[in-house]
Amino acid sequence: MGKTTGFLEYDRIEEGYLPVPERLKNYKEFVIGLAPEQAKVQGARCMDCGTPFCNNGCPVNNIIPDFNDLVYRGDWKNAIDVLHSTNNFPEFTGRICPAPCEAACVVNINDAPVGIKSIEHAIIDKAWENNWVQPQPAAQKTGKKVAVVGAGPAGMAAAQQLARVGHDVTLFEKNDRIGGLLRYGIPDFKLEKSHIDRRAKQLEAEGVTIRTSVLVADPKEGMGKGSKVTNWAKETISPAQLQAEFDAVLLTGGAEQSRDLPVPGRDLDGIHFAMEFLPQQNKVNSGDKLKGQLRADGKHVIVIGGGDTGSDCVGTSNRHGAASVTQFEVMPMPPEQENKPLVWPYWPLKLRTSSSHDEGCVREFAISTKEFIGEKGKVKGLTTVQVEFKDGKLVEIAGTEKHYQADLVLLAMGFVNPVAAVLDAFGIDKDARGNARASTEDQGGYATSVSKVFAAGDIRRGQSLVVWAIREGRQAARAVDSFLMGQSSLPR
Repeated sequence: MGKTTGFLEYDRIEEGYLPVPERLKNYKEFVIGLAPEQAKVQGARCMDCGTPFCNNGCPVNNIIPDFNDLVYRGDWKNAIDVLHSTNNFPEFTGRICPAPCEAACVVNINDAPVGIKSIEHAIIDKAWENNWVQPQPAAQKTGKKVAVVGAGPAGMAAAQQLARVGHDVTLFEKNDRIGGLLRYGIPDFKLEKSHIDRRAKQLEAEGVTIRTSVLVADPKEGMGKGSKVTNWAKETISPAQLQAEFDAVLLTGGAEQSRDLPVPGRDLDGIHFAMEFLPQQNKVNSGDKLKGQLRADGKHVIVIGGGDTGSDCVGTSNRHGAASVTQFEVMPMPPEQENKPLVWPYWPLKLRTSSSHDEGCVREFAISTKEFIGEKGKVKGLTTVQVEFKDGKLVEIAGTEKHYQADLVLLAMGFVNPVAAVLDAFGIDKDARGNARASTEDQGGYATSVSKVFAAGDIRRGQSLVVWAIREGRQAARAVDSFLMGQSSLPR
């Protein structure tokens, strides 16, 4: 512990933002990270608790007190080694993780928590600047071949772990670039794609074969009739081909089926899922040419859904030059400050205002959409009603109907399950929510009902965080390694 009284002497330092008018001009990251001295002060605030709840609050179990102390002492090289020991891609989590570790921080009981996420961000950025992030190819090959299907954070983490212990890994991705929702979903102003690209180069240097634009499914069925899931595949490979060619198959796709809103007028033009809207801007930012891109220029935009995806739609619409942006949330407005004695160290319910909200957005809570109104087949507005909880159910409040103008409606209400066509093609048993059934508790962890086929990440647990995807990818890699070799040296 670097400074015993640091948490008493120093205040939390927040990362800065570029001014709103400046950052709205482009899609570049605008967060101003901590300077080394600021990170040192934040590291000094860590109490090095006897029971570090932050470790358990973090899904990948980052060894947070250790790297906090190392940053305080200026030992950045060892800090990145400690961080990488539990987290393959801290540049992802240091930018877009909601930081459940900070909610669990002991300082958070009666003060602002240690800025753990900002310290993580500072460590990995310094590591890249100093060329400390290097490929770690296996010293010896096992002769075993593993197919990892889905190149989001779970698949990337699993592929890296498996390659490092000597397996020949092929990473399959249906889209034209790897990264999953990090690539096509998360806006560039939150995560520039160069971070993914340099990790892709590292994976290849470690022996991972990356195959993009390849869909693994029944060649006759594809993604399924009428699927709205992003898919730029040029080739389809059947599950039988993979099972014949590889010693193990690990499915790490996402929970990509967006939750719909089946109310009157849903079929009008101008109503789209967020994951139709956001990936297109990602592609344009990457230099691709798109015909008929969905844009918000000069439009009155309604975003239905109050979570992170909705916030991403708000930020992107503002950069397009929307006339107005309004975001709906069906749940009541949460308190600005959580009841810490009641909820700590767990994730609290409280009002969260994102940087996109600060850029311009009207937020409406406890509101439900009853119908969409259109003219000549195009959406022109919608009718809403206020709702409240009664007897554990959301019910409409009489006399609260209201009309909103809308030229573009974006549905950002979360995701319900992975693409059924992929799991059905493998013949994998599904749970009640449509996810791949694969327990983490059994001796053969992450194994599905189909021999030598495993599942991890959102395809197994449902919609979740990037940090959970990395955790599952790492743990599934250990399970696959144990299956192939009888034991594994990979971390749990």
